[in-house]
Amino acid sequence: MGFYFYIVCCFLIFFSKVSTAIDTISVSESLTDGKTLVSNDGSFALGFFSLGTSKNRYLGIWYHNDPMQTVVWVANRVNPINDSTSVLKIESSGRVVLQVQNKTSVWSTNTTGSVQNPILQLLYSGNLVVRDEKDNNPENYIWQSFDYPSDTMLPGMKIGIDLKTGFQRRLSAWKNWDDPSPGDLTYGVELEGGPEMGLWKGLRKYAMSGLWLGDRFSGLRDVRSNSIYDYNFVWNENEAYYIFSLKNKSMMSRVVLNQTESVRKRYSWNPETQVWDMFSKRPSDDCDIYGLCGPNGNCDYNKLPICQCLRAFSPKWPEKWKSSDYSGGCIHNKPLNCQIGDGFIPITRVKSPDITNLQVKKATNLKECEAECSKNCSCMAYTNLDFTRGGDSSCAMWYGGLVDIKQFQSDSDGMELFIRVSASETGTGSQS
Repeated sequence: MGFYFYIVCCFLIFFSKVSTAIDTISVSESLTDGKTLVSNDGSFALGFFSLGTSKNRYLGIWYHNDPMQTVVWVANRVNPINDSTSVLKIESSGRVVLQVQNKTSVWSTNTTGSVQNPILQLLYSGNLVVRDEKDNNPENYIWQSFDYPSDTMLPGMKIGIDLKTGFQRRLSAWKNWDDPSPGDLTYGVELEGGPEMGLWKGLRKYAMSGLWLGDRFSGLRDVRSNSIYDYNFVWNENEAYYIFSLKNKSMMSRVVLNQTESVRKRYSWNPETQVWDMFSKRPSDDCDIYGLCGPNGNCDYNKLPICQCLRAFSPKWPEKWKSSDYSGGCIHNKPLNCQIGDGFIPITRVKSPDITNLQVKKATNLKECEAECSKNCSCMAYTNLDFTRGGDSSCAMWYGGLVDIKQFQSDSDGMELFIRVSASETGTGSQS
């Protein structure tokens, strides 16, 4: 990814070397090719650029003080301009329009309201907003670029869903280094049965974060102690979103998708070397790939083979399993007998199974969860969670095959899960 961005930035051709040193345009003003808006603190710039040897022109936002001028947002991703006659305007209605030869519209905004004196402003956060010139309240913005992200997530940006309107904010990768049009790698919030973040390749799940546990995701290592950023996941009746903030406002950090490598990476700016250092990536290893070990398999990167069956389970297709085909997953060693009564065994330090067949009900403790799961013969696992850390305890129950479990080594990672097995398979201890 570092090489990818180095190539991109080395070939960026900016015709805006002389900044106009303003961060705002009003109805009576415009931004032409060769000019830029620069945020008040000098962190970000908005202007026109080309990629590689292409003559296509794009309107976008980049890091102003980054020598590589790394692009973080592109307006006309799917509709490039092939000359330098572009003009960006804001109309009296608050609608922002990008025109070619002062007549043909190639990109415009859909505003959510109207204001008396609209202005277009580039904020220090990298957010491009439309607001009334006398109203700085973010709640009253009638349009903002943070609602329409490209491949990059910046501090303060929400990636998630408005549960009242259904509006989604998702990242989508560039097709390649010189084509910012959307690829099929996307990243956003998933709420099928419970809250998690997911990487998708087209319509296929690719790498999921696991359930949000109230302070972290079950499928990601605990990184709260890092010196760069804090993060949070908000889930209430109005919205569900992931957000991060910088611990030191003088630092720069971003999350970006890479279509070529099929990864989501986090970078932090190194002021000494003047380059972006990779902080983390996902998938981080093969066990992050969705469903690698099939139903009731447990992916452990520290073991060979990396796919193991859950305790009290064995490979469904032993010969295929030996040849590293884990798609069939695992089945119970002994058949269940729900009428007579089954048992549950704990496994610890694991990523939660896929949330597709997850149901969440109110419950105060593990005993209530076990009783609830025992009543339904299709319930294969349960645990007790507090998604919001607000004291509202819930019972999370999984039905059908348990897919996408990953084993961690540290006690601070993963979660505890109780798996349904034959009563004769229950015993003391837990799988780890």
